[in-house]
Amino acid sequence: MRTDLDHLPANKQRELERVKQIIFEEFADSIALATMSWKKKGRIDKIILYGSYARGGWVDEPHTAKGYRSDFDLLIIVSDKRLTDKVEFWPKIEDRLNRELLIDKTLHTPVNLIIHTMSEVNDGLAHGRYFFMDVAKDGIALYEFDNKELHKPKPKTPDQALDMAQEYFDSFFPAAMQSFEGAHFHIGKGYVKKAAFDLHQTTEQLYHCVLLVCTFYTPHVHNLAFLRTQAERLDMRLVDVWPRELKADRRHFEKLKEAYVKARYSKHYRIAEEELRWLGDRVEELGRVVHAICSERLDQLHRAAGRLPPE
Repeated sequence: MRTDLDHLPANKQRELERVKQIIFEEFADSIALATMSWKKKGRIDKIILYGSYARGGWVDEPHTAKGYRSDFDLLIIVSDKRLTDKVEFWPKIEDRLNRELLIDKTLHTPVNLIIHTMSEVNDGLAHGRYFFMDVAKDGIALYEFDNKELHKPKPKTPDQALDMAQEYFDSFFPAAMQSFEGAHFHIGKGYVKKAAFDLHQTTEQLYHCVLLVCTFYTPHVHNLAFLRTQAERLDMRLVDVWPRELKADRRHFEKLKEAYVKARYSKHYRIAEEELRWLGDRVEELGRVVHAICSERLDQLHRAAGRLPPE
């Protein structure tokens, strides 16, 4: 695995050093008072940069009309499965990264973290999951506790890849459409909170769908902002779904993101029917784009397997 960052501008290299420093400081703090042996011995084994900043081709245009900026995508490999619990060990790290980005302005690039153990990563490679194969091929090690190499990938056969991708699509896309139908029904009834939750579920299922069909991997999270970032790495058409230039546009997406918890449990959650209809239009467009991307991917897999796509 590569370790050099020579293809990155000096300012991006300095930012990554700062990100790495924050991760280690906050991780050390999270286990400092540990009494359990596994937690006291917990460590970060590897930090790997993947995605556009590893491959090249990142976008850094926050001041343009679209206002899009690629994130630093980091895979963090930890020594114990229990350390992958994002609720217990990683919120302070993510909060500090966001604070330095949005408030202190010491960072200028958003950061996404995916946490796994070495055995989980190697299992993904053994099962030919494209996400882990791309990390192994293009990733850059920013830190390594030791020189243990990732396992050699074992790509799926064309038939296996097609069957798995088709199974994911047949499961997730219809489920997303059912949630979307539920949202329309509840908007018509004036049940705005239930409609907001249904739109959240539609969006989440669509992102899981496109990630699974195209990479055979999706993070086990409900955070739409995180899922959106992971999906948008696959195809720029997904970026165009969500307008970002206006504060109101960003606020609408934030309300959708919050709906997973607040629309169900908070008496203070408010969303207007006009906002729901705006979100409904964007989610409908997301569904169209996801369907197109997945259909193109399935056509590629059909050709690779020498099988005719269904009529």
